[in-house]
Amino acid sequence: MSSSSETETSAPPAQHGGVSRSGLAFAIAAYALWGFLPIYFIALEPAGPIEIVGWRVLLSLVFCLLLLTVTRAWRPFMALVRDRRVLFTMGLAGVLIFVNWSTYVYATLTGQVVEAALGYFINPIVTVFLGVLVLRERLNVTQWIAVGISIVAVIVLAIGYGQLPWIALVLAFSFGFYGLIKKRVGPKVDAVSGLTLETAWLAPLAVAQLVFVAMTSGLTMGTVSPWHSALLLMAGVVTAIPLLLFAAASRRLPLIFMGFIQYFAPFIQFLVGVFILQEPMPPERWIGFGLVWLALLVLTFDLMRSARSARRAPVEPI
Repeated sequence: MSSSSETETSAPPAQHGGVSRSGLAFAIAAYALWGFLPIYFIALEPAGPIEIVGWRVLLSLVFCLLLLTVTRAWRPFMALVRDRRVLFTMGLAGVLIFVNWSTYVYATLTGQVVEAALGYFINPIVTVFLGVLVLRERLNVTQWIAVGISIVAVIVLAIGYGQLPWIALVLAFSFGFYGLIKKRVGPKVDAVSGLTLETAWLAPLAVAQLVFVAMTSGLTMGTVSPWHSALLLMAGVVTAIPLLLFAAASRRLPLIFMGFIQYFAPFIQFLVGVFILQEPMPPERWIGFGLVWLALLVLTFDLMRSARSARRAPVEPI
């Protein structure tokens, strides 16, 4: 999300068929960047997951502080810092995103990109499931069918893996709970301020991680090649830019379009894992993914039906 000091231009965005073309471009760019993240993290080897996540936290914080300065958004940011509820809520969000980042980088560097993609494919279904467990929301029959199919898919994949696909489940649930927390704070906390607060909470842990790596295997920053060091230094930019693009898209596109486009990232990750990294895809894994995709189709059908019903509903007089 953009800084709160940023204002929209008075001219309407370019439209085609009622949909903002600039919004579509921002959304596709955001999810494409997220989709190709595995290639970026693999390029950071021989740096390990602990070092990469440590640099990612610290450099994201530095980049966000620079953005707050450039956009002159310090005053609204400090107002958020003084709000104890927001401050501690973003601390919890930071813990969840730390778990998510650490798991994702570990999956990428250990040749499990396909399972990581699975996590983001099932995330929308997990979000629906969490709505029932945490927010006491009611699901209709179609939504329960989608949840049921996804549970069967996890069982099939667990049998195929010989264990629960824990990487996918950790990614889906950590990001699902992260989304719930972000929903609680709502538009009050923009993307830059949110990421600044989250990484500020995580900064001491990130420093401890880097000290640990330095005292054991040794830091790779500045020891491998100038190219490797430059890539590591881009960790903050690589983290923040997709968030900003996503925020710009969210302001310009209807929610249903964002719902469709969110599958771009795991789909690209899946293609990267299967065709570029040549990860194995035995039949039971294809069956499991097929069931997940079927569940997403069911969920998408329900979303489209709900959107059509909302458009047809008469507006009641006030």
